[in-house]
Amino acid sequence: MDCEEAGKLLERADRYLAGGSLGMFRMPDEVATVFHRGEGSRLYDANGREYIDYVMGSGPMILGHAHPAVVAAVREQVGLGSTFYGLNEPAIRLAERIVNAVPCGEQIRFTSSGTEATFSAIRLARAFTGREKILKFEGGWHGGHDYAQQSAAPPEPADYPAPVADSGGIPRGVSQTVLVAPFNDPEVAADIVKTHSSELAAVILEPLQRAIRPQPGYLESLRAVTRARGVMLIFDEVVTGFRIAWGGAQERYGVVPDLAVYGKTISGGYPLAAVCGRADVMACADRRRTSLPVFISGTTNGNPISTTAGLATLDELEKEGVYPRLYALSDRLRAGLETVGRAMGFCFQVIGEGPVLQPFFTDATIRNHADTLKADVEAVRRFGIELIKRGIFVNPTGKLYLSLALSDDDIDRTLEAAGEAFSQIKAGGTPQ
Repeated sequence: MDCEEAGKLLERADRYLAGGSLGMFRMPDEVATVFHRGEGSRLYDANGREYIDYVMGSGPMILGHAHPAVVAAVREQVGLGSTFYGLNEPAIRLAERIVNAVPCGEQIRFTSSGTEATFSAIRLARAFTGREKILKFEGGWHGGHDYAQQSAAPPEPADYPAPVADSGGIPRGVSQTVLVAPFNDPEVAADIVKTHSSELAAVILEPLQRAIRPQPGYLESLRAVTRARGVMLIFDEVVTGFRIAWGGAQERYGVVPDLAVYGKTISGGYPLAAVCGRADVMACADRRRTSLPVFISGTTNGNPISTTAGLATLDELEKEGVYPRLYALSDRLRAGLETVGRAMGFCFQVIGEGPVLQPFFTDATIRNHADTLKADVEAVRRFGIELIKRGIFVNPTGKLYLSLALSDDDIDRTLEAAGEAFSQIKAGGTPQ
């Protein structure tokens, strides 16, 4: 395809796709493109231009694009059938694999997306406790359903515990069943749980919220107060599961919830997610054990292509040295970016955990969503755009997802591009 063809594709996208995109993520106009293929750490657009990829499909491509083991496994399964709407061996094997790896795991139910999985976890908690309200954390992302789209990205801190709806079309009644607290503030969360415990079904959170680490003792405090009040604790591990450790955030931080939600890494790049946890809670979805089971079902849930891809991915992740390698890449990239940015005179930091990073233009400690609002958002957006111009594909205001396909040379090239991006921002007079 030539450059003109890429432009025509963008025009067609604007005509036929709402918002000219596949969802809420849309590349800025000055760097917008159409991707054609991926291989290892690289993406190639319709013009044949090459990018080092730090979006990685928004996380699932932890092995890189078109990993040979995943491609071979999927090709074999495609010849056997795509989906059966019934039990299949790859789904059963993957269920066993995840349950055995997850500290809270006893049983599992597959879904097709993280949004469905978090919605299902909340529904299970409501059925099990007989209560209706949930507590989430400001800035925490749990997908696109009405309960998740509450104070997920508010422009200013909420009047706790009242949430702010993030999407049009959400009934006011839904917002009235959701409570919100600031992340990393154990006292506020504990007070809300104690005050509303008689009507509170669950506390749901990303244990690594976006890229913000939990403060020491924070997750332990949530576990203690929820257990004492009979409230379900749900970890949304769609991002952290099998990425920051084999056992995810539960292993990394040593705190075990009642339920956990998985996606991205368990899919090998195909549509798949899951809710996993205590057998007595999961039993609420077993029609053999209750007259009114929790509905968790879908046409492609646990389809053999996605579960086969997931199995192949976990096979690679379980190999010796995988996680030390991911953390070594992350440490080198983080330190390099901070060194280059600060040498240029910017107030700049990179936060995160292992292969999940996020840059911010601020020197202030970032403990919660309110702290991120004090950072220079326009500077980080400009930084992301300048990186894309230099062949480094990032979400300009989002996280960096690292993959095992990255090489030391890729990190070197990224740091070189970052230096050029910082220089361009400085020359343009962006606030520092």
